[in-house]
Amino acid sequence: MRDALEMLGLGPCHHMRTLINDPAQSAAWSKSIFTNHMDWDVLLDGFAASIDWPSAHYWPRLMRDFPEAKALLTMRDSESWWRSFERTILPTIMDSPGDEVTTAGKLLIGPLVFREQPMTKEHCIAVYEENIARVKAEVPSDRLHIHEVGDGWDDLCAFLSVSVPDQPFPHKNTTADFNAE
Repeated sequence: MRDALEMLGLGPCHHMRTLINDPAQSAAWSKSIFTNHMDWDVLLDGFAASIDWPSAHYWPRLMRDFPEAKALLTMRDSESWWRSFERTILPTIMDSPGDEVTTAGKLLIGPLVFREQPMTKEHCIAVYEENIARVKAEVPSDRLHIHEVGDGWDDLCAFLSVSVPDQPFPHKNTTADFNAE
């Protein structure tokens, strides 16, 4: 989705990859997560959009602090989400040394997202589904677009009031892509 938004001219788009590529961003996010103080002017400086972790966890604050912002809820079925999470993010935060990026993930994922409960399949899927239900219930429908994996450009571009590009919708960030980096 990051690449899609940037192709539509709605970038640069903040993404977890930003933390991986920028130690200052990683340190700022780790500090903000630890202190629970989100200074968007620092954390999102230079970005026109934000998607993925860590900002996705803070969607209620972002919706409040940016009342004109639109929200994209990218979805897939729960089993597919679990398989991806189990093969990518979960091993990264469980098995990695304490570098800045891993620290941000460890501060956020276990304690905040999964409420310090064991990250079993059942618990993680329940939290995933609870978050989806909460977004659908709390984000006004005129500010929310639900994008199912594989949907392509048409509905997304209509929601964002931009033209459909002459390029195929990007399909990146697969499990193989994630594990290769």
